Amino acid sequence: MPKKGNRKRLKFRAEDVCSESVTVADYANSDPAIVKSGRVKKAVTHAIEKEVKLLCGLEASHGPVQEVLSSVVGVRVEDCESSDDLDPEGGVGEHKGSRKKKSKRRKESSEADGGEEYPIDIWLLLASYIRPEDVCKFALICKNAWTVTCTAAFWLRLYRRYYNLDIDLPARLRPYSIGKMRCLRACVIRSLFHMYEPYSSRISKSPSLPESTPTTLLNSKCLLFWVQKVIGNRQEPMWEFSFKFMKQPDKYKNGCGSRLKLPSQYQEVHDNPDHDCYLLQVTTLNFIFTSVVMGMTLTLFTINVSTDMRHHRVRLVFQDSPVLRGKKPRNEQGVQVVLDPVHSVRLMDWWHPQYPTSANA
Repeated sequence: MPKKGNRKRLKFRAEDVCSESVTVADYANSDPAIVKSGRVKKAVTHAIEKEVKLLCGLEASHGPVQEVLSSVVGVRVEDCESSDDLDPEGGVGEHKGSRKKKSKRRKESSEADGGEEYPIDIWLLLASYIRPEDVCKFALICKNAWTVTCTAAFWLRLYRRYYNLDIDLPARLRPYSIGKMRCLRACVIRSLFHMYEPYSSRISKSPSLPESTPTTLLNSKCLLFWVQKVIGNRQEPMWEFSFKFMKQPDKYKNGCGSRLKLPSQYQEVHDNPDHDCYLLQVTTLNFIFTSVVMGMTLTLFTINVSTDMRHHRVRLVFQDSPVLRGKKPRNEQGVQVVLDPVHSVRLMDWWHPQYPTSANA
């Protein structure tokens, strides 16, 4: 067998191409499945160019090659594989700079035709048919769609669409109070958990204490703490310990996200003093004296079995500052609250129907 180094490359000469060897696949509008590159080869273009000059006579030979090829054959010089000059006689090298300009213009035109921008009135009309659970998806379509979800008209229409006279709503969520601009968005969301069936069923099916509660409340600041006497199902008195926590931003979390600036005229609509707040309710069978923990940070939360093996035991550890990730809290430096025996434990978000709203909401 001959060695690879002894093989000679066969040179393709333009004279070997005749009119009979030119096929449909050599043209610019040919099927891409036939020609992989979709462009005419440089050698074939040379052959077609000379043949066209012979067929068209002296007039075609004196004219530019681009016009002859485009008028007779339909081949564009810009579609050749190589960016080098085809033939000094044809003068194609003079148009090398024009090809770059044309490609630049096409790129600019493609960037300019990125999409259509519709007026905000159209988005406001489309928002009348959006379900409450699809509001976030609708706001992520474009900036105008997000601006619509910031308006008071959007939230008032959403409230009126699902309002029902047969549902007993709290005083703050009734029609004569819902018209206030302040905290309108938060009030409408709270009312949907009373009126909108998918939301109300979600509350009834969700557990009173999710499994992620210890992680959710970690490094949360205790804003309020109160104790009240309640009557149980068996008409026996019990004590309810309520802790209102606010989730603190994680300063040690990697990455940051950019947020759109809320329009100033809708700032009052989106006000919510209970944003990122949770309410932890622990019901005990007896009154237990606890220390004042308002203003402190929760660093440990555990639920174990009580000493009588019939109830639960809740242990809360509060400290003055948050605990860094990966480090264990020091119990001797904080305030420990132990509630035992515990009848029930509940964790509620700010939109829960039984969540006590703030006075300025």
